[in-house]
Amino acid sequence: MMDWTNNHFRTIARLMSKHAWLYTEMVVDDTINYQQDNLDMILKFPESHHPIVLQLGGCNPEKLFRASQLASLYGYDEINLNCGCPSDNVTGRSFGAALMLEPELVGQCVTAIAKGSPGTPVSVKCRIGVDDFDSYDFLHNFIRIVSSTSPTKHFIIHARKAVLKGLSPDENRRIPPLKYDYVFALMRDFPNLKFTLNGGVVGIHQVNEALNRGVFGVMLGRTAYNSPWSVLANVDRVVYGDMTPVLTRRQILEKYVVYGDAELHRYGYKKPGIRQIAQIGRVGRRYGKNQPLSGLFYREKGVGLWRRALDEYIRSSQTLHALLRDTLRVIPDSVLDDSPKLEESAVSLFADLSALPSAHPFGSSRTLQPPQQSLEDHSTVQFLGVDLKQKKHTQ
Repeated sequence: MMDWTNNHFRTIARLMSKHAWLYTEMVVDDTINYQQDNLDMILKFPESHHPIVLQLGGCNPEKLFRASQLASLYGYDEINLNCGCPSDNVTGRSFGAALMLEPELVGQCVTAIAKGSPGTPVSVKCRIGVDDFDSYDFLHNFIRIVSSTSPTKHFIIHARKAVLKGLSPDENRRIPPLKYDYVFALMRDFPNLKFTLNGGVVGIHQVNEALNRGVFGVMLGRTAYNSPWSVLANVDRVVYGDMTPVLTRRQILEKYVVYGDAELHRYGYKKPGIRQIAQIGRVGRRYGKNQPLSGLFYREKGVGLWRRALDEYIRSSQTLHALLRDTLRVIPDSVLDDSPKLEESAVSLFADLSALPSAHPFGSSRTLQPPQQSLEDHSTVQFLGVDLKQKKHTQ
């Protein structure tokens, strides 16, 4: 997630889960290729972040090859090509979700990435369709062509289509209906491939439900970002069966302070600055209330006071240690030292999968002339990734 899953958030996430696969924010190939003097700032990550996936954006195989070559020096565990982002900034440059309309090109791009980073697995993240090209035939054909023309065997499927004409990125995460049956139909039709499910999963019980139904993994995005304590702090125990005691929030912040103060101004003045390290925006501005540090205390007593104190003291604090020393006093000790609570069992997302769609031969009228659909009656699920893979696939 661009501007979200940076090194700072991933450090917080790793302090809560040793096993979850962490994804970088999408890095555009040109950013890597034309800023080779700043590659550490763009691509370097702490050793503790393994297993970690670099997500690339782009649509030019030659550029992606060069970017992958440069990224290979940093030792990522997997590289992912983004074919699902609906942002105007991305689709206007013919990559992201728009790439689903060109599966042959996607195959070339994935092949180029694999050649640039020999031995590193390459995956594809996509939607189930784009605009009116939303039949199961269309998705089936996309997977068939990409998997047969490239080395990739792993697809992360956001179970909504992308509407590039008329919906904002935020609306694209809420308005198009979730169609989990498409994902499970792919598992049936491509048993030699691995499919990770993304979209609409908001609780650990739902993660396990999906894993028990055979998906390779489950990707969580804004759910893990906005309320990391209730989600990530339960992952190792409930999903991976690791009963090692979880750090308390006080202990997490103590460790994060050591990391944060070491990172301040590493790449020049305010690169990063205290506000970036503290992972907070100004109150009232974009993302200001949904940063992972304050998300550690989501719905807890004192969190509102703490957010306001952070916004006040950050203007004069020179270190993260000083900022937290002066503001955490409003959070009760009982909250700082408490263990994570597991949420009540969430509603089943996969109760009705009795009739999975079937693919028709490509070239049928159903595929070439996708039906027009209205968005007026679409159901909405508001949450969207940290990737939780089955225990046997962890590293």
